[in-house]
Amino acid sequence: MLTPFLETGEVDYDGLKALTDLYLEAGAAGLFANCLSSEMYELSAEERLKVTQTVVEHTAGRVPVVATGTFGGPIPEQAQFVKRIHDTGVQAVIVITGLLADEDESDKVFIERAKELISLTDDIPLGFYECPVPYKRLISSEVLAELLPSNRIIYHKDTCLDIEEVIRRIKVADGYRFGLYDAYMVNAVASLNAGAAGLSCIQGNIYPELIVWICENYDNAARQEDVKALQSFFEDSMDIVHSAYPIVAKYCLQKRGFPISTYTRRDVGELTGDLQERADQLLDEVDRIQAELGITSVFKKTLEAPLK
Repeated sequence: MLTPFLETGEVDYDGLKALTDLYLEAGAAGLFANCLSSEMYELSAEERLKVTQTVVEHTAGRVPVVATGTFGGPIPEQAQFVKRIHDTGVQAVIVITGLLADEDESDKVFIERAKELISLTDDIPLGFYECPVPYKRLISSEVLAELLPSNRIIYHKDTCLDIEEVIRRIKVADGYRFGLYDAYMVNAVASLNAGAAGLSCIQGNIYPELIVWICENYDNAARQEDVKALQSFFEDSMDIVHSAYPIVAKYCLQKRGFPISTYTRRDVGELTGDLQERADQLLDEVDRIQAELGITSVFKKTLEAPLK
């Protein structure tokens, strides 16, 4: 999920509720609040809690909600915030892998600290996110196999970019209550065919209807030509969706009819005229694809007064 802000820089909680509804109307089967796309590192501890609480309460049980609960420091300190996030009512608390061990520390150290965190957080369901910030720490299938017997790891946002490793991770998790959600849209169809529980990608903040469609139709024998065409579109649009993100995502939502400011607290570059033009072209392509697939957009057809 994104976090909408007012032009004052404050969190737009009414906008967050409206955005929650938009995701659900698009068909999202779950929500990841307080994540990197949410600008979680730029939120205060209390804002992280309030953002998560707002999403949980507004969702009102319609779909599961997960949220990040680790932001560095000693493991006991991280465990305390995991408990506070869990108290908001989320189904699982997400652990940022790069905050359990430094980049130069071994998998053995990571496993020890993960087990310590598990031991200090009662029976709270946990998940891993291979977040690129502060650095991307990948959780290999071997490490995952070491931690799954705790029966506490139920979610994994995968950013390894390696379909063979994705397959290995899914295989070692067989028999556990566990879902792998791939963030890498180049492997979207391949991951779903391998048994991924779903997709957790930034593209869902620009064209959520297409992400829902691929999750529902990836194995539909009658729509395989459409599946291949959509998979190619995901691959071709990788560059633009990552440019000045999440500003570009907020711009695209705005252009599609959702009243959101492009204000962001993260330093991600500028929304240049060239980038706006490329984003506009992307949205034209999205409209064309949705028309071909028979998808009705959840967005308004026109903007009344676009925010700047």
